[in-house]
Amino acid sequence: MKFGALLFPFHHPMEDPTLQLEGDLDLAELCDRLGFDEFWFGEHHSGGWQIIASPELMIAAAAQRTRRIRLGTGVATLSYHHPFLLLDRIVQLDHLTRGRLIFGVGSGALPLDATMIGHDPMQARRMMAESLEAITALLRYDGPVTRKTDWFELDRAVLHLRPFQWPLDIRVAAFKSPSGPQLAGRYGAGLVSFGASAAIGTGSENPLRTAAGIAETEARQAGLSFDRSRWSVMSLMHVAETEAQARAEVRHGLTEYIKYIRQILPMNVPVDLDDPEAVIDVLMTTGTAVIGTPEQAIRHIEKMWELSGGFGTFLIEQSDIADPHATRRSYELFARRVIPYFTASTWPRVQAYQAELQSGGLTRRTMAAAQAKAGVEYSHEVADRRTPHEQ
Repeated sequence: MKFGALLFPFHHPMEDPTLQLEGDLDLAELCDRLGFDEFWFGEHHSGGWQIIASPELMIAAAAQRTRRIRLGTGVATLSYHHPFLLLDRIVQLDHLTRGRLIFGVGSGALPLDATMIGHDPMQARRMMAESLEAITALLRYDGPVTRKTDWFELDRAVLHLRPFQWPLDIRVAAFKSPSGPQLAGRYGAGLVSFGASAAIGTGSENPLRTAAGIAETEARQAGLSFDRSRWSVMSLMHVAETEAQARAEVRHGLTEYIKYIRQILPMNVPVDLDDPEAVIDVLMTTGTAVIGTPEQAIRHIEKMWELSGGFGTFLIEQSDIADPHATRRSYELFARRVIPYFTASTWPRVQAYQAELQSGGLTRRTMAAAQAKAGVEYSHEVADRRTPHEQ
């Protein structure tokens, strides 16, 4: 399993946007140093909270600050861009990142984003499908591509660059609609699942299993396969040494975040939103979030793995529910205690330590005996070196 973070982002509109964007890049740099595998930036154009308009710009900046972490568009909204021009920029960006790019695509979530440019938001999924079909055709590099729709046209279009990586890693956004997994399977793409853990705590049908089933079915019908290693799943998470500490730290911004997200997503939190403890209880009960310890995070991710049948990357939804200092501590604690559990990096060390504990103090006894022996031998050596007069 791999690990990462995704920023839509959710930044409170009463704070300085320049510092917030700089903080996003700082967090990407931190995640790179801590050994995370993926870092995603979203695209939105309204609402005041989600202030990244171009994930490509953020990725270009982050690529200069990082060395190994993969950087994703989380996601590029296909219905807002001409597919040829968007793909041409993405191919260039793949070169600038030396193949670390993940091209996440989606249909968009905010209706005002669409209406401000004269689009019907109810047509977004249809437009996304048309765009992804054209993008897939262009990436085959088997001749000019001609397409004509009611919103874009390609006239013998060809890309004059190939991506740095081959093939280009495309992942389709999935929430509750079947359209994302359907397109992922049809075109051999991966998935990035938002709201992936919702309902796991209540025993309800989980969108993870549904999404995987649709993608696998569509892939088989297209003569392809759904690659679970290119499936990133996301859940809201903040960890601290104790659950009480984690709960206290998210009082910084949790209720304001929930108030906003309820306006844009079909999310029900049936409690007083000004009561942080009640909100946390609901999020924890439904499995929507983990506000607690690394051990609780481990159990949560294991449950997601079990319900999904396996995925490639677990993503932390970064939503500014805690202040920047507590957020950094959360990521550092996650890297120290959660990631090693799943990557098995600490298992040989633990086994070696347990073997030492079970040896009955062999090392201690051997060291004591060796020290005593060395002392005796040195005493004999000193005595042997004495002159007859000294003796």
